[in-house]
Amino acid sequence: MTNPENAIEVKNVRKKFRIFYDRSNDLKDRILFRNRNHYEDRWVLNGISFSVKKGEAIGLVGHNGCGKSTTLKLLTRILYPDEGSIEMQGRVSSLIELGAGFHPDMTGRENIYTNASIFGLTRKEIEKRIAEIIEFSELEEFIDNPVRTYSSGMYMRLAFSVAIHVDAKILLIDEILAVGDANFQKKCFDKLREIKSHGTTIVIVSHALGQIEQICETSYWIEDGLIRESGIPKVVHDHYLKHMEDKRTEHLEKQHTENAENPENSENPEKSELPAFCEKTAIRMGTQQVIFTNAELRDQDNQKQYIFDTEQEIRIFLQYHAENAENLKLKGNFGYGIFREDGLHCYGTNILIETGEYIPVQENGELEITFRNSLLPAKYYLDIAVHSHDGVIYDDIRRVLSFVVSSAKQDIGVCRLSTEFLWR
Repeated sequence: MTNPENAIEVKNVRKKFRIFYDRSNDLKDRILFRNRNHYEDRWVLNGISFSVKKGEAIGLVGHNGCGKSTTLKLLTRILYPDEGSIEMQGRVSSLIELGAGFHPDMTGRENIYTNASIFGLTRKEIEKRIAEIIEFSELEEFIDNPVRTYSSGMYMRLAFSVAIHVDAKILLIDEILAVGDANFQKKCFDKLREIKSHGTTIVIVSHALGQIEQICETSYWIEDGLIRESGIPKVVHDHYLKHMEDKRTEHLEKQHTENAENPENSENPEKSELPAFCEKTAIRMGTQQVIFTNAELRDQDNQKQYIFDTEQEIRIFLQYHAENAENLKLKGNFGYGIFREDGLHCYGTNILIETGEYIPVQENGELEITFRNSLLPAKYYLDIAVHSHDGVIYDDIRRVLSFVVSSAKQDIGVCRLSTEFLWR
């Protein structure tokens, strides 16, 4: 170890994987079809270097396939580098794959002994900690059942509980906090803060950037097998999100251009019941007594748009058709909802909420909804729906349109709140 204050030192590490295009599985195929064994050496890591001080927490971020998890597996020695070196000081505990090291036919209690011994604890040390491990996992009534009967959340509880009670000097975590209910996630996160305060070094791979910002001193943004940027998590994450937003916007613009030039490509061949104005992933339901015939997102100049700035006005333009609407004296409750790409429900309202009444349904009607966009940069989906006065769904289209929000500012969260600072 170059610096005795460091717990981890990674120097010029490179790692490649051999990717076969059509690999033969047995000797006969290898002899008869030699040409099948073509492969490509793909470098996942191209020379990364970093060090982690004792008691420090760092985060590894980047898009899928950039090399984050490979780096973590190199630290756990599940994999070994093709070039470069990795040095670590102290007992290592890892949560890489859910339930790794668990035997499905053994009980939870038996697996605690087995798993903890893999991390280097003696039987005597395990017996001192087993009550605390079981209590933290909240699996007292299931602890003597075979783990093959456990749900994925129960697996995570047990695996996490063992990993954080083995007095490791280094804890490696790969997206494990994404599993389990909200209360247990908070409990795990509080425990991470606690063991970090006691001097444990932590390395986290996660797409939950907010969690990294709360616990880590440094973030490393990995792209194309290299560390593109490192530093204060909030700063690094802002640059990473801006980069991903630019790529997403570029892709969306290209997609919309191609659809405009070739309208037939925008239709969903597997869902012929969806009209051309819908996204390919849209889902439709309802009686269809009232049916949407068009949906558009427009800017303040009433021009079709799909990329908006935070605080820009957005207009939703809807057209619908209803057979025999006047004779039936139909009334409807029209509404919309907005979901972020990760499924977060950002907002939803309808005419009844806003006005306290239903509106008459026309045979061929139009509706325009205008709102000031306070959403922060991300990709979003629009839902639209019309219900009867007694709750019958006439037409409900989920993910009918997608749009992107961009911003030159650096605030964080879901939406921008009108904020004023006063000082004296």
